[in-house]
Amino acid sequence: MTDSIAERLAEIRAQIPDSVRLVAVTKTVSAEAIRIAYAAGVRDFGENRIPEAIEKQQQLSDLSDITWHLIGHVQSNKAIKAVQHFQWIHSVDSLKLAQRLDRLAQESDCQPQVCLQVKILSDPNKYGWTVSELLEDLAELDQCRHIQIKGLMTIPPLGLNESETISVFEQTRQLADKIQQQGWSHLQMQELSMGMSGDYPLAVQAGATMIRPGQIIFGARTTQTR
Repeated sequence: MTDSIAERLAEIRAQIPDSVRLVAVTKTVSAEAIRIAYAAGVRDFGENRIPEAIEKQQQLSDLSDITWHLIGHVQSNKAIKAVQHFQWIHSVDSLKLAQRLDRLAQESDCQPQVCLQVKILSDPNKYGWTVSELLEDLAELDQCRHIQIKGLMTIPPLGLNESETISVFEQTRQLADKIQQQGWSHLQMQELSMGMSGDYPLAVQAGATMIRPGQIIFGARTTQTR
């Protein structure tokens, strides 16, 4: 397993610029496998579920330079743990959640970096703003002073072909550029969290600054780690 994880990571790194941040997604992946990826140079790990992530963080507490990224939907009753246990939250998918995280960040004396999750195409299976909804909420998002809004995150709908997938990523980049050009005080759009195991090369081609591969590194998921 050690060699295969290291080899897969090497293959991914050979395909992406050094400027692109590789966030290894470790949903259901054991702490042992995370240690192998860490030994191969990975320092950014993404988790979907907060309780599973906290358990792994405790098991890996000796690896003090890991950056933990929350990439799954944040339930309201777990928002405080999201703020306290993750340096990055990619899945801020509504104004209500952003404002709640902002209040909790102030109370907890934390300043997590976040991405706003946007749906370029209609997709009932995904959380996030539509483009028009996000543009309407920018003024209120700009009032969030305790979370650091750094960019956008998107997940294309299932079933798209390659050109359609690239288009989603390119439109996300164009939306980030449009928001950045508006000159908000506290909204920064330097980061684009786009691309997973099946489409990260297309995301990089379209301008992703962070990719989120998981299965391509660790293999097919089976049972959930508890």
